[in-house]
Amino acid sequence: MTNNFVFESDLNAKTIHIQREFHAPVEKVWRAWTEPALLDKWIAPQPWRAETKTWDFSTGGIWLYAMIGTDGTKRWVYAQFTAIDAGSSYSTMGMFCDAEGNPIETAPKSYRVNKFSSLEGNRSMVDTVITFEDESTIRMFAEGGFKEGTAMSLANLDELLAAE
Repeated sequence: MTNNFVFESDLNAKTIHIQREFHAPVEKVWRAWTEPALLDKWIAPQPWRAETKTWDFSTGGIWLYAMIGTDGTKRWVYAQFTAIDAGSSYSTMGMFCDAEGNPIETAPKSYRVNKFSSLEGNRSMVDTVITFEDESTIRMFAEGGFKEGTAMSLANLDELLAAE
């Protein structure tokens, strides 16, 4: 069973393109990406886990969550939903923050567009483009284990979809 994982970084354009197939209908995949109880089950690469503190899935709404390490260390992430086309796409602006959602002054911002589509055979595709503000940030993500962590998280999602 192949998932056709694509991870391409373009340092000049300051973008990362991620594409991944899932063996589940697009409605089920959409729910897994847009319901916090489901997101918390797969978004963190193991052995990390995720915990949502705030969730408002509306344009201008906020998702505040922590990635929690095995020692209890929390890395807080703030994402603001900038556009939502229910069932087919949503966009966010994200950055690292403190536990209250206050941005870390030196934290880089990223802009993400997630598009969902149906494929033959009751499968679906998620196509993501992440744009960064500066070259040092794209380099950090492109060269610092983000690809491997993303692959692990999406494998977690495969397991969740199979169990649902």
